[in-house]
Amino acid sequence: MCGIVGYLGSKKTKDILLDGLQELEYRGYDSAGIAVLQNDDFSVYKAVGKLINLQEKASSFDPTGFAVGIGHTRWATHGKPTELNAHPHLGECSYVVHNGIIENYAVLKQTLQKNGAKFLSQTDTEVIVHLFEKELKSSASAFDAFTKTVSQLHGSFAILLVTKSEDKTIFFAKQGSPMIIGKDADSEKYFASSDTPLIGRCSEVIYLDDGDYGYVTPDEIAIFDKDSKKKTPYFSKLSTNKLSAQKSGFRFFMEKEIYEQSEVIVDTLTGRITDKEIHFEELDSRLFEGINEIKLCACGTSYHAALASSYLFERYAKIRVSVEIASEFRYKEPLLCKDTLFVVISQSGETADTLETLKMAKKAGLKTLVVCNVDNSSMVRLADASLLTRAGIEKGVASTKAFATQLVVLWMLSLYLAKIKSSLSSDEIARQISLLREVPGLLKIKEELHEKITRLSKRYLHGHGFFFIGRDVFYPLALEGALKLKEISYLHAEGYPSGEMKHGPIALADPELFTIALLPRHMLYEKNKSNVEELSARDSTICAISPVEFDKADDYVKTSDVKDYMLEFFEMMVIVQLLSMEIAIRLGNDVDMPRNLAKSVTVE
Repeated sequence: MCGIVGYLGSKKTKDILLDGLQELEYRGYDSAGIAVLQNDDFSVYKAVGKLINLQEKASSFDPTGFAVGIGHTRWATHGKPTELNAHPHLGECSYVVHNGIIENYAVLKQTLQKNGAKFLSQTDTEVIVHLFEKELKSSASAFDAFTKTVSQLHGSFAILLVTKSEDKTIFFAKQGSPMIIGKDADSEKYFASSDTPLIGRCSEVIYLDDGDYGYVTPDEIAIFDKDSKKKTPYFSKLSTNKLSAQKSGFRFFMEKEIYEQSEVIVDTLTGRITDKEIHFEELDSRLFEGINEIKLCACGTSYHAALASSYLFERYAKIRVSVEIASEFRYKEPLLCKDTLFVVISQSGETADTLETLKMAKKAGLKTLVVCNVDNSSMVRLADASLLTRAGIEKGVASTKAFATQLVVLWMLSLYLAKIKSSLSSDEIARQISLLREVPGLLKIKEELHEKITRLSKRYLHGHGFFFIGRDVFYPLALEGALKLKEISYLHAEGYPSGEMKHGPIALADPELFTIALLPRHMLYEKNKSNVEELSARDSTICAISPVEFDKADDYVKTSDVKDYMLEFFEMMVIVQLLSMEIAIRLGNDVDMPRNLAKSVTVE
């Protein structure tokens, strides 16, 4: 949640900060701000709303020569989206930007106010700068004051702080929220909360660990661990390819990412499948020794991928599976048994609730595995093993290609485990692998299909809600379809198992209730059909997605006549993604930046 950038050097400071924030705007766009310290003087600009407002406000600002700068794009947690609540936050002579939540901010704020600190915002972040300046008055150095400040903070945070008393220094701290340090060919220093702002500027980066803090000057990068021991900075190479972060002619990043799914599935499969088996070089088969249950834990779209894969693990690997919503699991006092493999799923690898459940599992002594899109993310570094989804940069807030790649990885993992457990014959594993090879072709979107969905979308702009319904793995797909529509169209939508209609939801059926029915030929078609007929009889408006024409449907989207339900799954996935997007576009919404949402949820 939120995005942070920082820069220390002699290049175009304002442009570097604003360009970095542009790359991070998908993480939060309630407000944005920058602070530049140069010649013992701060220049600060803040604006509410999208980044263009900040760019316009700072258009006449053009610092030259050496400067220290920090910037932030915000997704509101404490306090409304206003200029006063926008970062950076000011003390008497210092500014701070922060991602995360300071859980004990109320206690700190009360104490600071008693000591005379004047607060301007409603945010938790402002306590950091006032606490720093309080400690500065009695400390030997600014770094000593910063160290004391960080030691008093409880919660999750990534912090950059600059102060006039050390006008060639950026102080930093990381706990639970991502933070990266980069350097360019001239050894000038950069900060960001993800790789994206650094691509094209930095050749090497340092991925900070939880508990790390320190400072950066023109001549030094000083990093200390949670035990206050100085660390040797370890640099990793950074990709120089920024093409995948651009729209490439599509109207929205979401549209581009839907179309990219065919390509990224190829990347996901590459090197991992042979004709007869799944090969994960990242995994040691001993990870599964003594394992009698898999517990899948995730949030949002990743939870739907987990739920869909649970059918595959039980069906193919014949192993008991439970699926947990991370935000609930972490507070339910769960019983964790050592014979359970704990699997977390996250696009970013930074999702706060999911990360905390991973820490719980590690503390309980469980073996852990993460399915993630971001190497060097917090989850990847914490788990015993990781499987990267290789989806590339996903900038649309409503996840598409991350969901597709997660499910492909989990499908492969179910077959990998089936091989270990001898729960499927070698012929059946080979057949499943042949199906995996067909997925990229099915995800290539034909122009006539997209045109049909665009025309269809104009009929689904009003009414009192949507039902997305399906059975088996198509039930989680119904949940995901409903979530996509909710996220970007702001229309009410619910996903249900088809067989649950008569247990209450069918009471809502009337002509203004739109039912998106997933009717695969190869998975319980007749039972699904009966459930849809019940809704049709109550006058619900039916849109059937199926290879089999359905005479009770008001609208019909024909899918390919393929040979397995999993192939039907992926084709229907693309259709519900496109339908949600086209409805949202007709309603005039910004599908890449839906209201009230941010891409990477790094707070509770």
